[in-house]
Amino acid sequence: MPYNDTGPQRQVGGASEPSHAPSRTADSGLPRLFTPAEVAVAIGCSDWWVKEQARKHRVPFTRLGGAYRFTADHFAEIIRLFEERPPGVRSSASTPMVATRPELSRRAMPASVQLRPKRPRRTTASFSERAA
Repeated sequence: MPYNDTGPQRQVGGASEPSHAPSRTADSGLPRLFTPAEVAVAIGCSDWWVKEQARKHRVPFTRLGGAYRFTADHFAEIIRLFEERPPGVRSSASTPMVATRPELSRRAMPASVQLRPKRPRRTTASFSERAA
């Protein structure tokens, strides 16, 4: 499903036709809600991945009747959240809605860690010595 500035577009007759108001339904003026499958096809991943990200609250979503739904604004935010930029280049977009995972280099690691072996579960003593 192709994507443009307003969100995923349905393909009709093999060609992509942008609708006149893709983010709103024609008769009610309500925002158009996309399914996880539609979002997944538009960004080239599985619908399971989209649902999993929503379940873990890593991406913005709307939950209606127990089903995940996404508006065009949610879709654009998902794209921004997973965008990668070269180091030193700041994004002009606002701060992400969800906290991102810290990179390994930012984690506080102890300078040196002393490793100690665990005692073995089974001892070398024979069964008769242990019973006594």
